[in-house]
Formats: sequence, C-alpha cells, structure tokens
Amino acid sequence: MGMAVFTDSLIDVLGLTRTQLSMAYLLGTVSSALMLTRAGRWYDRFGGRIMIAAASLALAAMLLFISVSDHLAGLMRGNSLFAFIVILLGYFGVRFFGQGVLTNASRNTLLVWFEKRRGLVTGARGIFVSLGFSLAPIFLAWQISLFGWRGALWWLAVYCATFAVVALIFIRDNPASCGVLIDGGAHDQARSLTATGPDMTLAQARRTPVFWLYSLGLAMQSLFITGITFHVVSIFAEAGRDAQEAFAFFLPLAIVATAVNLVAAWLADHSGLKPFMLIMLSCFAVSGAGLLNLQDDWGYWLLVAGLGTAGGLWSVISNLAFIRHFGALHLGEVTGLVSATMVLGSAIGPALFSVGLDWSGSYAAAQWMCIALVAPLLIAAIIIPQSR
Repeated sequence: MGMAVFTDSLIDVLGLTRTQLSMAYLLGTVSSALMLTRAGRWYDRFGGRIMIAAASLALAAMLLFISVSDHLAGLMRGNSLFAFIVILLGYFGVRFFGQGVLTNASRNTLLVWFEKRRGLVTGARGIFVSLGFSLAPIFLAWQISLFGWRGALWWLAVYCATFAVVALIFIRDNPASCGVLIDGGAHDQARSLTATGPDMTLAQARRTPVFWLYSLGLAMQSLFITGITFHVVSIFAEAGRDAQEAFAFFLPLAIVATAVNLVAAWLADHSGLKPFMLIMLSCFAVSGAGLLNLQDDWGYWLLVAGLGTAGGLWSVISNLAFIRHFGALHLGEVTGLVSATMVLGSAIGPALFSVGLDWSGSYAAAQWMCIALVAPLLIAAIIIPQSR
C-alpha cells in the first residue's frame, strides 16, 4: 500500500516504463515470498520481540536504499537493466522485511497471548491495521507533497528505526516469558470454536484442503487490492477521475473495512470462520463489478463497499484461521508459508493489471481475470468442511 504511492515518481526518476516497474515489483516480491517460510522458522526459534525489532531496522535500511535508487541507477549512465535490478532489490527488501517478516511476527506475537477472546483482540488490532493500510496512501501522498518522494522515504525509515527500539522495550514473546497464563488464566479449559486445534507441523498442515483454501483466498485479496493500489492513479484516470479522487478513495474504504472488522471479530468468538470466507470471496465479485463501472458513482461506491468489506474480513480471517486449525506450536512456520502465498499474490496483482493494460489498452481485462479466479475458490469454500 505504501510503495504504490511512489510508483509514478519512481517511473520518472528511473526511466522505466510502468510495465517494467511492475515486473521489478513482481520479481522482487516473488523472491521475498520464497524466503518467508524460513523466516517463519526464525520466528519459532527467536520469538517475536527479536524478529520485530530486527525486521524494523532492516526495513528502514531498505527504504533508505530505495531513496537513493535513482543515484545508484545513474552510476551506469541510464542503463535501464541496471535501474531495473536496483529497484528489484529495493522491492525485495521492503516486501520481505515489511509485509512479510514484520507483519507475520507482529500478528503471531499477539495471537499467542489470548484464546477465549482472541477474535475481539484481533478486532481491536484490526482497527490499526485497516486504518493503516487504507490511510497510508493518503498520509504518504501528503508526505511527498511536503518533502518530495525521497524525503518521504527518509521519514519512513526514521519511523521504522524508532519502532525497533519501542519493540525491544515493550514486546514480550508470550505469557510464559512473563510468568503468567494465557488470557491471564481467567477462563475455564473447556474447548470451543475459539480454542486452538491440535498442533500441526507445516508438512501436516499443507496436506489439508482447509490450509490451501484459506491461503489462496487471502492471496486473492492481496492480488486484487495490490493490483488496484499500485496503479490507482492510472485506474482512476481511465475512469475520468483525477489523482485527488484516487487517494481520497482510501478514506471511505478505511471506514468500511474498520467497521466490518470490528463486527466480524466480535462474531468470530462465537462462530466458525466459514461464513466469513464465503462473504469475503463474494465481495471480490462485487468489487470487480464496481471497478468495471468506476466512471459511475454507483460503481465507485460498489467498489468501496465490496473492497472495504473484504478487507475487514481479510483481517479477521488472516489472524484467526491458522492458529485455530493448526495450533500455536509451529505457528511461525505455518504462517510463513501463508505469508509467502499472500506476498506472491500481491506480486502478481500489479503485473497482471499492467500487462492487461498493455495487451488490451484497458484495465478491464485484468479485472475480469480477477473475477474469474474467485469463482473456483468460492465453490471450494462452499464444499470443503470446516470444524472451526
């Protein structure tokens, strides 16, 4: 969400085409996805406190690297291949350390502290996640207007480095590390829908259809939202809307996503997750219809409603599905592969939209492709039985 705001600036200073930049994003992100399962094992070994602090510092370093990417590319006197490699490395770094390691470690660290009210807790966390994701483009566009694209990246690096210090001071890996019990020991031990399932290794988890249903469903959300966000100014321009409208779109999106997240998180403490998955996948089709008719006001608001609802449910599902079905013992390794599939989806999204534009002269082809990809997932979600 954050790097998308820098797309047009990077195209200008690096001398790359939109498709070349999208392909650099694709390859950098796919490369990072290949390492996320191993990073999940690091989480299981070192804990969230160390991983969050280290990932924050590494993310700050990669943001600084991207901020001088044009100077590095200039060392080869405008060689487009070298510029492509430089920004590919930058995208790899921010995707691996930020959207991959930092996101996964933060989510897992919170989950192991709660069980009975895990849904409500993740809903509270989801407020910050939904608002952060949805408002990031607005905030960063404002930062760019004040400091330029390079200065905005420098400030982001400062925020990340500061957070590394905060993480070391305040984060603790689990209740046992502080001599307390999960949920403070304040509930009985009766098993319920909210309790964790039997502890499974990654090898065991990935042999279950439930694992792939949730992994691919969440990856589809990443593909769709990243494809739209990466090219949001261009997509809105095709519909006859300006850049200001494109960035303002994220505000109502944040409101819808946050509201849905809070309601769904509260309900999740009392129900299984299958209905949420069905609604989330259905909302992709709704979003696609809105995107295809973005030039009309009803299409705009259909996109807001569909994408916002899907985003709010995505937050709940991504937090709860895997610890419920596969337990907490190997959670880092399991969610490492899940994160890899989501990051892979987010890599494909921008390239799919860009290639669709080159091939057909419009973003409509990519939008129809996304709708078509949702259909088999929706059928699978209906058919596959789920216990939690």
